[in-house]
Amino acid sequence: MSVLRLENISLRYPSGDGGSQAPLILDRINLDIADDDFIVVIGRSGSGKTSLLNLAAGFLPPSSGHVTLDGRSLSGPGSDRAVVFQDDALYPWLTAIENVAFPLRLRGLGREQRLKEAQALLERVGLPSAGAAKVWELSGGMRQRVGIARALASHPRFLLMDEPLGALDALTRVRMQGFLLDMWQASRAGALLITHSIDEALMLATRIVVLSAGPGRIAKAIPVRFARDYLAGVPQPELRASTQFRRLHDDLTGFIHSEDEGVAA
Repeated sequence: MSVLRLENISLRYPSGDGGSQAPLILDRINLDIADDDFIVVIGRSGSGKTSLLNLAAGFLPPSSGHVTLDGRSLSGPGSDRAVVFQDDALYPWLTAIENVAFPLRLRGLGREQRLKEAQALLERVGLPSAGAAKVWELSGGMRQRVGIARALASHPRFLLMDEPLGALDALTRVRMQGFLLDMWQASRAGALLITHSIDEALMLATRIVVLSAGPGRIAKAIPVRFARDYLAGVPQPELRASTQFRRLHDDLTGFIHSEDEGVAA
């Protein structure tokens, strides 16, 4: 089992004036993500959620602490961790299949082989006929599927996602939540997802991590199983209508609001 671990991580951004101490963004974060985990991080704006993901991806170095993968210290990005952003970040001058094939090109695969693998990935994300389409010809949900297919092309051990469904309409977002769970199960990659949506966190997570703000600390970690129940065949509407789902939704809403009031006070 692979484990991506954030050990006693703190993060300060430079103050900019060269004199005062830089503000503390994250404080003593300890978080393990195993390859059978789907960790969802929620919290109010300014709690450091995206910063935490950037640390896990290697885009930022921690001010203190360590990021490790199976005990090996990480000092930057790597193909073992693929990132999906809220903005699909596709290359507009490439077709859908060329976007998916781009990481394979960087790995040195020949054109025929990389297009064959890219087509298989498009089929895997439900877009078997979209290969020749330009980015602007695709809907928001289709673009995100292409972006996820591109991330999976590098065969990552961990998939890191920063609000990947945030720009989608409500109906597409619900469908994409089911799609993400199906892809997570098929890829066997550990997942870390950032969201502002409590509903989304409950539907996707095997564990929800709540960050408090000022600076960001882990205020609560809650194991949930709605994602596994969905993958076992229980429909999303039935899960969302359950007493347990509604109770946890209310509990998390109340907890985050109480955190907000504590900061405001």
